[in-house]
Amino acid sequence: MATSSYFLLAAFVALVTSQAIASDPSPLQDFCVADKHSPVKVNGFVCKDPMAVNADDFFKAAELDKPRNTKASKVGSNVTLINVMQLPGLNTLGISLARIDYAPLGENPPHTHPRATEILTVLEGTLYVGFVTSNPNQLFAKVLNKGDVFVFPQGLIHFQFNPDHYKPAVAIAGLSSQNPGVITIANAVFGSKPPISDDVLAKAFQVEKGTIDWLQAQFWENNQY
Repeated sequence: MATSSYFLLAAFVALVTSQAIASDPSPLQDFCVADKHSPVKVNGFVCKDPMAVNADDFFKAAELDKPRNTKASKVGSNVTLINVMQLPGLNTLGISLARIDYAPLGENPPHTHPRATEILTVLEGTLYVGFVTSNPNQLFAKVLNKGDVFVFPQGLIHFQFNPDHYKPAVAIAGLSSQNPGVITIANAVFGSKPPISDDVLAKAFQVEKGTIDWLQAQFWENNQY
């Protein structure tokens, strides 16, 4: 009985601990403005001297009200990310945001954020969005209109697509990390440096090696998001 109770307690502690670290660590002070010039390496950034902190450390004239250029993008989207690299005051606060502009028929292609859950709000236009669960890979998808909100759980593959042939779309996304990271699936699989062996990918996708070679020869655009 004692052994059984011990394992139950251990399982409970593991569960609670896993929930407690589901996002960036909680701050232990009012703020910890990132000191990007410090030679010390930590998980995140060293704190700037609080006596040297001022309001500008928490401010960025990001002009997120202005449309971005989507014409230069092969996938027809433009992501403007505001994370700790652009706004030092975000350090240790576990949050960042992005503006995403979509051309007509533009998309933010399938990708994941390894360190963040995302909540997306449509500001203009219409978006078809969705995410895929871990195996057995169920798709949860929805058409969003202006003012609608959708959540993409941390680490899961997700996408947004503007189905309108004529009108652009705009969305704002909040992310539960100061530096959420992004893995764009096609880029990671077919555009890694050095490339993944075509033998590996041909077996994984059940296609001829020539098809893999062609895919690896393409220019894979990486939305920084």
